[in-house]
Amino acid sequence: MIVVRNRFIPIGKRYGAMNLFGIMFVKPDVVLTDEVVNHERIHSRQMRELLYVLFYLLYVMEWIVWLIRLRGDAYRSYMNISFEREAYRHGGDMGYLSRRRRFAQWRGDGANF
Repeated sequence: MIVVRNRFIPIGKRYGAMNLFGIMFVKPDVVLTDEVVNHERIHSRQMRELLYVLFYLLYVMEWIVWLIRLRGDAYRSYMNISFEREAYRHGGDMGYLSRRRRFAQWRGDGANF
């Protein structure tokens, strides 16, 4: 995975790394742990199986639905996106991608935050 350190992406203080089309953008002060890298690799797998554009459309649509349900709480909405639930739940499991089933983000194994 290509890693680009910069001050601009991701936007916001709560986010230290972001995966865009398989390229990980990381703020200069963020320590890249194995868990962070694995979290972003899980997103890369999700993107590929949904042909990238569909991933981003579904991601934004789901965030908007959660934003409405959670009355404007942007961070909790982000944490409840199915793609994020899967990546956070399995980010610490370095062998997860080798046994991950397709479309695992919708198979009900993610915890709500």
